[in-house]
Amino acid sequence: MAAENLTRNDPNTTGPDYAEQKAETLPQPASSKESHSTIVDTARLWTSPRTVFSTRHLMGDVDPLQSTFPLAAYCFMTGFIDSVSFTAIFVWCGFQTGNSVQLALALARLFSGPPGQRDTSFHLADQQALCSVLTFVAGASLGRIGDRMGPKSRAWLFLGTLIQALFTMAAAIAAWKSGQGSIAEIRGNPAWTNALTFVAVGFMSASLGLQGIMGKRVNTQFATTIVLTTVWCELMADPKLLNLRQRVISRDHKLIAIVALFLGGFVGRAIIDAVGAASTLGVGTGMRFLIAVWWLFVPGKPGKSGKPVSA
Repeated sequence: MAAENLTRNDPNTTGPDYAEQKAETLPQPASSKESHSTIVDTARLWTSPRTVFSTRHLMGDVDPLQSTFPLAAYCFMTGFIDSVSFTAIFVWCGFQTGNSVQLALALARLFSGPPGQRDTSFHLADQQALCSVLTFVAGASLGRIGDRMGPKSRAWLFLGTLIQALFTMAAAIAAWKSGQGSIAEIRGNPAWTNALTFVAVGFMSASLGLQGIMGKRVNTQFATTIVLTTVWCELMADPKLLNLRQRVISRDHKLIAIVALFLGGFVGRAIIDAVGAASTLGVGTGMRFLIAVWWLFVPGKPGKSGKPVSA
């Protein structure tokens, strides 16, 4: 009884703001005792259509705990878009670690061998990697718009995802107008070589850069929805990894992200084989538009009112 009274009188565990303070905290480490539920409890989609287009609703924040489905769709789109670029030129538009190392190797190649016999050419593969890195960063910088609108507001999540869709559409048009193939047989002979294909790579990379910063700002176990190396490490380090009798967000959402990305790559390649890269990117445009609309229906936190538009 004494312990119970202490708990009731503890200001950190009582009071009218306790629920909101608890919800505002950052995602806990994988070992958190609060991590007890998964997609079944945190992915309720629907908000009444009558309130969707009100300013209060649009400028209100989504509940990160109920954003599982659109964030999983983001992961799917990462695999989907990367399947197009890797199939054509063996460059990942979303995974800039490899592209950065490739550029470092290209720079080191300038000093390899005796003077007068060094390879000083700018290889096509290195040009494509540089294009991807620069446009990825440019796309990610657009995420700063969310700082003005609210990084978790429905208006920004809708607008940002719509911009991703427009970038994907621009990539589809560029790939179509380039008149080049979609599948490279060997690394030394990429399918895309002309200027319009560089435009396609740039828009694909920019779309994933914007997606990454938007996913990160929602602040969930899905992280950036793009780079899964850290997700794999955290998954393997999760002390509850093998606790199959309990639903654990820190484990289950990481598994959802990994599976969604894998499925995106699989589906993307299947569509490429059937209709080509340009049409595949067209399908991706439609998917991203649906994800944009989806954000409008993600519920907010219980008892959380929408915030006014900042000046």
